Amino acid sequence: MSSEADYTDTGQIHGVTTGEPLYCGLFCRTRPVEMDSIAARPTSLDFAGVRTLAAADMKEVDSLIRHRLSSDVVLINAIADHIIAGGGKRLRPMLHVLAARAAGYDGQDHAKLAAIVEFIHTSTLLHDDVVDESDMRRGRKTANALWGNAASVLVGDFLYSRSFQLMVELDDMRIMRILADTTNTIAEGEVLQLLNIGNADVDEAAYLAVIERKTAVLFAAATELGGVLGGLPDTQVAALRRYGMELGYAFQIADDLLDYVSDAETLGKNIGDDLAEGKPTLPLIYAMQVADEDQLKSLRHVIEHGGLDSLDLIIAAIRDSGAIERTHEKAVGHATAARDALSALPASPYRDALAALADYSVERRF
Repeated sequence: MSSEADYTDTGQIHGVTTGEPLYCGLFCRTRPVEMDSIAARPTSLDFAGVRTLAAADMKEVDSLIRHRLSSDVVLINAIADHIIAGGGKRLRPMLHVLAARAAGYDGQDHAKLAAIVEFIHTSTLLHDDVVDESDMRRGRKTANALWGNAASVLVGDFLYSRSFQLMVELDDMRIMRILADTTNTIAEGEVLQLLNIGNADVDEAAYLAVIERKTAVLFAAATELGGVLGGLPDTQVAALRRYGMELGYAFQIADDLLDYVSDAETLGKNIGDDLAEGKPTLPLIYAMQVADEDQLKSLRHVIEHGGLDSLDLIIAAIRDSGAIERTHEKAVGHATAARDALSALPASPYRDALAALADYSVERRF
């Protein structure tokens, strides 16, 4: 794969000379130019700038997370400390605080809601690592690798129940309904993904159904709740939810692509993990659509049986098929739709930050 610099060039977008380098993440692309759309107005914010904008709110969120993770049970504290030390970008809670500020919210409940979103997300990671038998996340040993599956599942349950305690404290039925529906949908997504493992007949629609439930709905809830806190009209709350949903699609598709084009240090997990687990993600699905008979047989075999014995050959087949480019284009399409949804909101630095996150979801430079 060529380096990022190989794809950087001064060019034209829809016939208009930009005079500036066309940014390329995994692959060179241009953004659509519709002058009435926020997608046509690139933001100057990079991910560091977004984090700086959200820093004060996120400091409060992090403090609340640490406080509410504490327990009299020693093992819970040990695993909680491991989770906190693991860092991570806290993308989902940051989305919530940015959406709340973009909605004009100036209260304090956004910190509690952001912590709830992070607890739900972290509990799903603990459960995922057990189901997937993963031993590495964010470049570190997973909790199940260190303390065993039983402890990880139970602490995941603790986080779920802690999130519902926080929900009750907010005493808002609309908020509780959104979060209750979201957690139930996530559970459905977990089961759907389990059913798809080892199934070489999974198509694009089935794949998207899983990532909608497993990933996109929590992004959508995080941003929708920002609009709810800000007291926005229903149309703008719906636009924030649509932004989050599209961003979640873009993020997960790009993440699944990285399993075939990244490296372990950057990715934070073992390369080929999805392949080893028999997960038919979009690059594999697209590759099978154009594979010749021998390639199709190999691709189906690796999905049905897992393992990494033929990893290099499988990755070569995926790249030769054009599946990498198609997958990236799919992610970019969702990222662009996310940016477009923001046009319903009033202009602000926080809206610009949300737009920047749509770009970086597929450029993956953070």
